[in-house]
Amino acid sequence: MTRATNTLAWPDIEQECPLVVDLDGTLIRTDMLHESLCRVFRESPRSLWLIPMWLYRGKALLKRQLADCTSIDPRILPYNHDFLDWLRQERTNGRTLVLCTGSDRALAMAIADHLGLFDEVLASNGTVNLAGTQKARALVERFGHAGFDYAGNSHDDLAVWQRARRAVMVHPSPDVIKEAKASGDVERVFPQPAIGFTTWRRLLRLHQWLKNFLLGVPVVAAHQVTHLDTWLTLMLAFVSFGCCASAVYITNDLLDLENDRRHPYKRARPFASGLVPVWVGFALVPLLLGGSLAIAQHVGGDFVPWLLVYFALTCAYSLRLKQLILIDCLTLAMLYTLRIIAGAAATHIELSFWLLAFSCFLFLSLSFVKRYAELQILSAVGHMQAGGRGYCVSDAPLIQVLGIASGYAAVVVLALYLNSETVLRLYQVPQFLWAAIPITLFWISWMWTQAHRGQLHEDPVVFAITDRVSILAGLAMAFVLAAGALSWR
Repeated sequence: MTRATNTLAWPDIEQECPLVVDLDGTLIRTDMLHESLCRVFRESPRSLWLIPMWLYRGKALLKRQLADCTSIDPRILPYNHDFLDWLRQERTNGRTLVLCTGSDRALAMAIADHLGLFDEVLASNGTVNLAGTQKARALVERFGHAGFDYAGNSHDDLAVWQRARRAVMVHPSPDVIKEAKASGDVERVFPQPAIGFTTWRRLLRLHQWLKNFLLGVPVVAAHQVTHLDTWLTLMLAFVSFGCCASAVYITNDLLDLENDRRHPYKRARPFASGLVPVWVGFALVPLLLGGSLAIAQHVGGDFVPWLLVYFALTCAYSLRLKQLILIDCLTLAMLYTLRIIAGAAATHIELSFWLLAFSCFLFLSLSFVKRYAELQILSAVGHMQAGGRGYCVSDAPLIQVLGIASGYAAVVVLALYLNSETVLRLYQVPQFLWAAIPITLFWISWMWTQAHRGQLHEDPVVFAITDRVSILAGLAMAFVLAAGALSWR
């Protein structure tokens, strides 16, 4: 009889015991301190020099100042949706929910107001940093020892779990699970999603390294493909450029978190989705840049200066130039062309005017097709403005015209080159090379056709390398060049 009474009374006890929920890494798949640092870097860079002074006066003050400098949109934050669904069910069952976080109160209140789930919010207030033992002490004072259940995710939450009745663990590491089970009663564990090679490949944008094959264009154009030492040098240059590009892509992702989260495809990126913590990006950027420079030192020639020019231009693009209409596409075209220039510098090959002119027009067309494809995607989902860009969706027809004109200008340059003395000197049967003109015309038209149909969802160079028609066009071009050369001098 007693056992039946206890069983019947258990739901009432469950409802009376509040569930305290952590924010960073638990309710959301990111950390608001790291998010605030990214926003300050983007929205208020002049405040960066004040961060050491704020931190010296306490972490709570740092969080308050960062919160005052920036704004957040709680609608687009990467929530742990499996855990959030469970919280909604607990709320429906009559459970009292309390949001308790080390993040600043202004940020916590904005998130709590958006979700409408929590009966109470406890957070850092500019004086007290409500984390670790401070949080545990505050919760015991508020609810008593073992008077609450607590949902968290990290080692910092162990002190709270030791004073809670039960632990709910959200995406914890195996070590945290082991320690928590050793010190208390674990009610439920929401397992952490696996982060495999695919995630790291997307994070580092390894597929974008394919663009670095442009480093070898001067070698092919100068007919020096049989020089083994040249290719060994280009391999080092390839890796160096790749590491530098990955560092810049990560920086761009960190600065563009909000815009990516509003984008129908980019919101699945590792940082935007919260699959990889923001602090990992802060750690990777200096490591990749250091590795890039170390490798570049072994390339020789004028490669290092051109690598630094590329890095400076990509930083300028990430911070400001990508927001300027037309300037962004011109910058992208220059970044493509810089790879060819850097390849020539690494291999001590003098670039011709024809190659540079052809490259500039061709890559300008590809830059425009990339922007046009993005505007097409935004138009399909009903957006009127490209987030973080200077374009309206209505600009798409103009971008299309400019891009096609640039591509056909590249064909004109190619035609003039085929009638130059350089071709007569390098190719034994230059008449074969005239077939390159219709092939190039077809490929440029094909790329724009795919973009117009909404089939191009990524970088056009990466698309071309994986597109069957583009591959066939590339093979046809290679055959024409080989047939024209026959015996290279």
